[in-house]
Amino acid sequence: MSESRIEARIRELGYELPEVAAPVAAYVPAIVSGSYVYTSGQLPFTQGALPETGKVSDNGQDGYVSPENAKKYAAVSVLNALAAVKSVIGDLDRIKQVVKVVGFVSSDPAFTAQPAVINGASELLGEIFGEAGQHARSAVGVPVLPLDSPVEVEIIVEFA
Repeated sequence: MSESRIEARIRELGYELPEVAAPVAAYVPAIVSGSYVYTSGQLPFTQGALPETGKVSDNGQDGYVSPENAKKYAAVSVLNALAAVKSVIGDLDRIKQVVKVVGFVSSDPAFTAQPAVINGASELLGEIFGEAGQHARSAVGVPVLPLDSPVEVEIIVEFA
C-alpha cells in the first residue's frame, strides 16, 4: 500500500507517524461519530515512554520542563492523536478539517504561557494540513496530568 499524501507530508517535515499509543485506563484512543473523529487525550509518548515528566515552568529551575521542550512534546502528542485518528478511519487523507484542539499543560502555578506551549500542536497541524489544519482551540493549565506528563492533547477532525 502506498503512503498517504498526509503521511508523506509528516515525513517531509521530519516526523514519523507513530503506532497508536496503548490506553493507560478504560477508554479507546479514538471514536467516530458521524463524520467526526474524537480522540482521547494523547500524551507525548515516544517509543512507549514519556521523554520527560513534570510541570512546565519558565523559572529555569531544575526539576521543571522548559516551555520550549513542552512545545515539542505538544507536537509529539498531536502526532499520537493523528495515529489514533488513522486507527479508526484508515487513511489520514480522508481528513477534511481539523475542527478543534484541546491542550492541557501541567503547569507551575506562576506559569501562564499555556497557549505558547500548545502552539506546538497547532503549528504542526497547520504545516501538515495547510488551511484544513486551522482549528478552534483551548489551552488549559492544570496541576497534574496522567503519568506526570507535561502536556496532553486531544483533537476533533472532520473526515469524508
